[in-house]
Amino acid sequence: MIKGCKICGIKDSNTLSFIINHPYPPTFIGFICNYPKSSRYIRSNDLKKLLNIHKNKSKFVAVLVKPNNEILEKIKNLPFDYYQLYDCTPDEIKFIKQKYQKKIITAITIKDKSDVIKHKLFASVTDIYLFDSKGYEKSKGFDHNLINNIKLNKELMLAGNIKFDNNLQNYEKIADYIDLSGGLETSGLKDVSKIEIFLNNLNKIKNEA
Repeated sequence: MIKGCKICGIKDSNTLSFIINHPYPPTFIGFICNYPKSSRYIRSNDLKKLLNIHKNKSKFVAVLVKPNNEILEKIKNLPFDYYQLYDCTPDEIKFIKQKYQKKIITAITIKDKSDVIKHKLFASVTDIYLFDSKGYEKSKGFDHNLINNIKLNKELMLAGNIKFDNNLQNYEKIADYIDLSGGLETSGLKDVSKIEIFLNNLNKIKNEA
């Protein structure tokens, strides 16, 4: 059953204010903290200004690709509820979780079945699993059938080129949360009209459940 969503790659105050104050706000809002290859990357100084806002009902997520100590220290006092970690070992995640006292979304990038079973390595250190494509900033998809039958002891977040107007019922049996970024954009920028459609559709699905 879909419980909510994450809107990722926010970098401007107008979009952030729109989704935070929406009647059906996302459960999570993600910010790209240390991956300059992404057009959604936001520098630490700009991030500090952007996050000087009341979160209302949403949780803030720092999206980090194998973060080093420098970036972890820069963001440690920002109002993040979760760290979403790519390309980290279980030991690295355990260290980050304990030192910075954050909940962890472990991102597992998937190409084939051998990638899916890696989730078992992170069972003791993750709070939410994110199954994503290997596209990173390129908004690629992956075969969601690969995760149809896995059994997890934690909640599952699903990403990978999901569009704003997809039939969300397609994901009800496999995901607790839907994660969108590029699917909510037009010409590389967040499009509030697409966000509006997506959040309203998600609310309908939750009410029907």
